[in-house]
Amino acid sequence: MDGKHAAVLGGAGFLGSHLCERLLHDGAASVVSVDNLVTGSEANLRELRSNPRFRHLTHDICEPFDLDGPLDYVFNLASPASPIDYAQLPLETLRVGARGTEHGLELARRKGAVFFQASTSEVYGDPLEHPQKESYWGNVNPVGPRSVYDESKRYAEALVAAYRRTHGLSVRIARIFNTYGPRMRLDDGRVVPAFVAQALAGEDFTVFGDGSQTRSFCYVSDLVDGFVRLALSGEQDPVNLGNPEEMTILEFAEAVRAAAGGGGRILHLPLPTDDPQRRRPDITRARQLLGWEPRTSLTDGLRQTIAYFRGVPGVPARPAEAKRASW
Repeated sequence: MDGKHAAVLGGAGFLGSHLCERLLHDGAASVVSVDNLVTGSEANLRELRSNPRFRHLTHDICEPFDLDGPLDYVFNLASPASPIDYAQLPLETLRVGARGTEHGLELARRKGAVFFQASTSEVYGDPLEHPQKESYWGNVNPVGPRSVYDESKRYAEALVAAYRRTHGLSVRIARIFNTYGPRMRLDDGRVVPAFVAQALAGEDFTVFGDGSQTRSFCYVSDLVDGFVRLALSGEQDPVNLGNPEEMTILEFAEAVRAAAGGGGRILHLPLPTDDPQRRRPDITRARQLLGWEPRTSLTDGLRQTIAYFRGVPGVPARPAEAKRASW
């Protein structure tokens, strides 16, 4: 990215802020974060503010906008991304996937920039194919409670592909699998911050269903490395980015317990509607096209994530004594 100009839509979010940081580290001439701060936070950008090559614009990309100066890349990471967020913001989630993506595409077209779409493994729904390849079309409930996120991302991919075919726009599509790391929000409802907070507070782990459902956890710096490699490549079809090492939620709870040194027993709650039972990426294309695969072990990733959360106000710096017997 040396000497390139980039805009990161959703730049104040968990992934967006890490991407801004990486682009600046790689020598980008300028990085502009555009975010309405509905789920993002200016605190995520605090360390970047002093960099003269960085600026932030508070704006809702569902409304038209333009940016001064040249642009080589437009990265679209703007969307609520956790089940709690898109349950509370269903219409906003659909709008940003539709109107927001189109405004980002128009910006890229005006500037002659590459457009990078951050899509998701949720386009596969509750998959009937395992592991999931990019050629799999998915098993998505179009009217269920998760549909606002799933279908917004599926529509965004269709829109990006249409701009490529109609306008000759150079595009990239990354299908992101479960990612974790510093700057996740404690209250976003995802399993990593939930389990870490519970472990440090000595509380029970809340597991949905029987805990046999699987996920694949990728550390944030590995994912962002995949972003950069994909952006710099000429690949215009979707590419899975995630960790192919699959584990059950119960196994993950045990890993968090070991890393944090705390946590109570397992408390089972009803499984949410349309919650995927299995999730694991086939990253053959990422390996072949980008020379990419995750490098950070779960142990190291959790250690860095837990260290971050220990610095969050209200989170114990040391594991509290479990309120219930260990399981």
